[in-house]
Amino acid sequence: MAEEDKLNRGFGLWSSLSLVIGTIIGSGIFFKQGSVLQTAGDTNTALWAWLAGGILTLTAGMTVAEVGSQMAETGGIYSYLTHLYGKTVGYLAGWMQVIFYGPAMMGAISAYFGVLFVALFGLGSSWSLPAGMAALAFVGLVNSIPNHFSAGFQVITTTIKMLPIVALIIFGLFFGKHDALGQTVTVMSHGSMGGFGVAVLATLFAYDGWVTLANISGEIKNPQKVLPKAIITGILIVIVAYMGISYGAYRSLTANEIVNLGENTTLKMATNAFGYWGGRVLSVAILISLIGTLNGKVVSFPRILYVMAKKGDFIFAKSFAKIHHRAKTPNNAIWFMVVIAYVMMLLTDPDQLSDYAIFVTFLFYILVFIGAFILRRRDPKGEKRTFSMPLYPVIPVIAILGSLYVEISELLNDLHGVLISVIIILLGLPIFWWLNRKK
Repeated sequence: MAEEDKLNRGFGLWSSLSLVIGTIIGSGIFFKQGSVLQTAGDTNTALWAWLAGGILTLTAGMTVAEVGSQMAETGGIYSYLTHLYGKTVGYLAGWMQVIFYGPAMMGAISAYFGVLFVALFGLGSSWSLPAGMAALAFVGLVNSIPNHFSAGFQVITTTIKMLPIVALIIFGLFFGKHDALGQTVTVMSHGSMGGFGVAVLATLFAYDGWVTLANISGEIKNPQKVLPKAIITGILIVIVAYMGISYGAYRSLTANEIVNLGENTTLKMATNAFGYWGGRVLSVAILISLIGTLNGKVVSFPRILYVMAKKGDFIFAKSFAKIHHRAKTPNNAIWFMVVIAYVMMLLTDPDQLSDYAIFVTFLFYILVFIGAFILRRRDPKGEKRTFSMPLYPVIPVIAILGSLYVEISELLNDLHGVLISVIIILLGLPIFWWLNRKK
């Protein structure tokens, strides 16, 4: 692919692993504690939800790693589903990530950044939205210069973000005053109980990000080998971190306190652990963590738009298919998605935004999981596979069944919101037909 060569292969194993860990560990584990616990109803169920979300993510990651190792090109599930099911399905997957999923995740993380920023510096809540928008603009600028800068930035922010994770886990485990297990939520100030499946859906926002590496395969050195290693190792590290920090939070604060505090749970926990100034320093590290997560999203999703435009599968294709002649980055695509994220931040709150985004993207993930069986049938001897998942077919079956369970739970819990999300995706079909007629 001649055009593909214009993108720099600036991501090695360590920067790829940092991208996976750094993109996953971000706002979710710090800001979703209250909503997961409220939805689950008690700490035991909430811990099981965090573990189930991790196992589902790991099986999904293994499955996508096998599929991705056979199609090492920029575009992620857009490219995979086009190869597996044809242009229409592939286009809808790409449209979903460009118009809804990618901007929704950018917007949600930016909004969470704003919440913590104003809480940390004692500003009025009216400053929360501008602070989040400023953070997204800064990350957009970082990604508008050569990608070895964004790769290095990812390594640095990932290293920094592990410090508050480790500190909070140690404090919760060894200095917490409460019994982490068996606490029941008796207040209803943060959402409503939705059952185990909806609780797992809420954790999946915190686990989201592992697929971003697949979106930039064309910028990874030796992607057939690096992609599976980075995805699987990164997810395993994140599962351990999330279980540790959730257990530590339940040891540090009561279930009702966590639910009442909601998005401010982490700031309260950090202040209890290390005092006023220690809590502030730790919160700054968490803000850097959020910036790293946001960086991973902005690195990844505009590449999908770039690839779609290069193939003529998007409006204003010539503009979005361009890359900056010096930076070698798709700057038009980056700023287009930043603007959409700004609109979403203005229209809804980050909790709803993240849940809807996870629901719609898992619809397409399920098709990728099924695609692993299709590729095995096409290549039974594995001549094209550079990575084969262990325990096949158990792993993709778990990924499919777990995803279906979460999707059905969300349908039963919030049918109205789900329908709006699906309608946004289906709006891409008339544009697809119009583009094909032009061709």
